[in-house]
Order: sequence, then structure tokens, then C-alpha cells
Amino acid sequence: MAPAVTDGSRDPRTARTRARLRTALLAAYEEQPPDQVGVAEVVRRAGVGRATFYLHYDDLHALALDACAGTVRDAVEALHAWDRTPPGPGAPPPELVALFREIRARAAVYRSLLGPGGGPLGELLHRELRARSVDELRRRRPAGSGHDLTASAVAGLFTGVLTDWVHERTDASPERLAGRVWRMLLAVHAAAASHGQSTVTGEDGAPLG
Repeated sequence: MAPAVTDGSRDPRTARTRARLRTALLAAYEEQPPDQVGVAEVVRRAGVGRATFYLHYDDLHALALDACAGTVRDAVEALHAWDRTPPGPGAPPPELVALFREIRARAAVYRSLLGPGGGPLGELLHRELRARSVDELRRRRPAGSGHDLTASAVAGLFTGVLTDWVHERTDASPERLAGRVWRMLLAVHAAAASHGQSTVTGEDGAPLG
């Protein structure tokens, strides 16, 4: 079975082919609803054959997940885009605002991958964000405990809010959403601190890992 998400290839030709397919899919999605895009349209845009497509992906859903995998990496980095002291609740990281702007620009694509329960992209986002949060908590707070629970709360909160936002269950601009999400994440860490789990704080004294 072809990998659902590309994490790089040792073969430059494979990497180039997958990149062309990802670009073709996103271009097609920008012009028509995702459920109206077929394999034939994507391979035509990418300039490859149908057989080549199936050498790399099981279906369009797997390709779409791969095409959006960069967003997962961006999300993980956006929530950790600070050095020693995280921004206060009134100043979310600019990277977080940029991330939400990018997602809104391709909302139809993300709606197709972020289902009511998170969907495949939500599962990937939750897993990667939780892993990064655990690593950061252990690195910054080696004497603490309960890191797994805090990391799960961070990953669940972010993934759930993002999913509802792309499905228009909540109405907010990218800028406003970034501010709200950032304050909620600070509150999660503050709650962890109340149980003696944290030693790193933001400008308002709220911890973040």
C-alpha cells in the first residue's frame, strides 16, 4: 500500500513526481469543489499517467492528505515559535496567525480532510502536536509530571477548534481565532501549573511548553 503521507524520498524522481501531483491537486481544488476532482484531472495537470499516480498513492484522499501534511508541520511549529519566553495572551505568535490565514484560503481542501471527529488530517495533527508538546514539556520541565495529559489537552484543543472553524461551526477571523486559541492554550498550561507541573511561564505568568 502506498504511504498516505510523504515524509521524503531518497529517489529525487519520486520526490519530484509526488510534488507535481500535490501541486496539481491543490490547483484543481482551487478551481472546483474537491468532490468534483478526479484522478484523471490530477494526472492531466501533473503531466503523468494514471499508472504513475497509483504507484505513489492509493487514492486522491491519500494524495490530499500528503498535500496538506505541510500544514501539520506548520501548526506544530507555530505553537512553539518562541525561544525562552512565550508571548503573552494578547500577542499570539505571528506564525499562528499566518497558519490560519493559509488554511482559510484553502478551506474547501481542509474541510474534506478534517471530518467531524478530526478525520485523517486531524488524527495526524493531533499525533504530531502531542508528540512535540511532550518533547517540549520534558525538555523545559524535566522535574515535572503529568506531561502526557497536558500534551493531550493541547493537541485535542487545537485540533478540535481548527476542525470546527474550517466547518464554519465557529465564526472568527484568522487573527481573532489565533488570539483565542493562544489564550486557551495558555490557560491549559496554567491549569497544569496549579498542580505543580510547570516552571516556564509567559509574560502574564501563564506556563507554556
